Amino acid sequence: MRTTTSPKEVLVADDLLLVDLGDPRPMVDICDSVAHIPFTSFLDSSLEMNRLGRYSFLGFHPFAVLQTKGTTATIIRRGGRATRLRDINPFEALGRALKWQRSPEVRPAFETPPFLGGGIGYLSYELGRHVEKLPATVEDDLGLPELFFAFYDQVVACDHLTGDKFLAVAKAPGDNSGPHCLHDKATSALEALGATNSGRRSADNGNDKRSLPGKNFTRDSYIEAVKRVKEYILAGDIYQANLSQRFSSPFHESPWSLYRRLRKQNPAPFSAYLNCGSFQVASSSPERFLKVEGNLVETRPIKGTRGRSEDPEADRALKEELGASEKDLAELSMIVDLERNDLGRVCSYGTIEVAEHAVIETYATVHHLVSTIVGRLHKERDVIDLLKATFPGGSITGAPKIRAMEIIDEIESTERSIYTGSIGYIGHNGFHDLNIAIRTMILRDGLAYFQLGGGIVADSDPEDEYQETLEKGRAIFQTVSGTDYPE
Repeated sequence: MRTTTSPKEVLVADDLLLVDLGDPRPMVDICDSVAHIPFTSFLDSSLEMNRLGRYSFLGFHPFAVLQTKGTTATIIRRGGRATRLRDINPFEALGRALKWQRSPEVRPAFETPPFLGGGIGYLSYELGRHVEKLPATVEDDLGLPELFFAFYDQVVACDHLTGDKFLAVAKAPGDNSGPHCLHDKATSALEALGATNSGRRSADNGNDKRSLPGKNFTRDSYIEAVKRVKEYILAGDIYQANLSQRFSSPFHESPWSLYRRLRKQNPAPFSAYLNCGSFQVASSSPERFLKVEGNLVETRPIKGTRGRSEDPEADRALKEELGASEKDLAELSMIVDLERNDLGRVCSYGTIEVAEHAVIETYATVHHLVSTIVGRLHKERDVIDLLKATFPGGSITGAPKIRAMEIIDEIESTERSIYTGSIGYIGHNGFHDLNIAIRTMILRDGLAYFQLGGGIVADSDPEDEYQETLEKGRAIFQTVSGTDYPE
């Protein structure tokens, strides 16, 4: 870890300025200064797991925001000017947006973080309807954008391995001003990051008025829903399906304050906080959906969960039980096959392989089984093709994917929205990293909405499946209501 230094320029190009901040504050404290500003995004490796949690990124004051609903896209430019595009596929709209900003042609003499500008945002679960013909009978009670990305020309990047923090300032599209503009923008950004507000103080106060969450399934109705999924499995329609229930709970603090406490309750390598203006997103996801470095692609599905115990011996026994579970291993293997097939649509022949299978990873409240599949993107394919081939992730749909999603639409009563979609960054330099949006809250008008689910297979025990959803949500329940479980 480097000692504190004053900010200094370490890379200057015609369209990119990189400043070494020399700032000893944790990234979450730096984010305090701008978290209240609409369209601030924080990708937070709150659990640093070497290759999974090496970097955190903070984007603020975007030059453009892209939102889509159905086949309508809205682009809000810096300064408030809005443009609306109709009859456009949301993935096509995202692809166009990625071309707004080109990657600076620089070759620094040191390793820089993989994201220094581009888009940060989310893709909702319902975007799957723009890839495949799927039913849409569930209620859209939240009415949120199906796709939301803010595009940044100023980003703070933290390398947790070295302790370095950089401010990257780039020219926004259409900016023809001279090199001095980058220095002016950097000065303004440094002033904003050095400011203080009440976000951190309110986070430390906690949520003094806590209520038990409401939900759209009772215990009995969720158990009956599991049985319905099992009937479809026995009939040969599917091998498995991911079934979820949604909770909602009032909160009485700032959304940023709530996120700060969530990240303490459940640190995770793919955590995120998005201030989307009229609503916020707080995620503590452990699961990577897609990582792209040039043409190298990686996905890491999670299947198999055991809640943790405070007793070390009991906790070790739970971990061993998970590793030996034929049901969980079979469930994960099914999804690995699904993900291999999805990647096979856009990756070069012979490049897809399972790099790791059924590795146990331990988090604050649960143990998980995880596999890693890698491949090389075909030279005629790009990240948009990859998203359309793989979205939404198979670990949160089931197999076969399309039929499983049809059954999910039939049984669940409301749209999933951001839950089981994806949150992350899409860089203009060919580097992208996106999570699966589980352990995720939507925060709007004083209410926190969150969903919890699990994969149902032929030998699933309905009572156990219900309990597993509660185990997965323990950290969120603690954050919003101060209890481990809602009942």
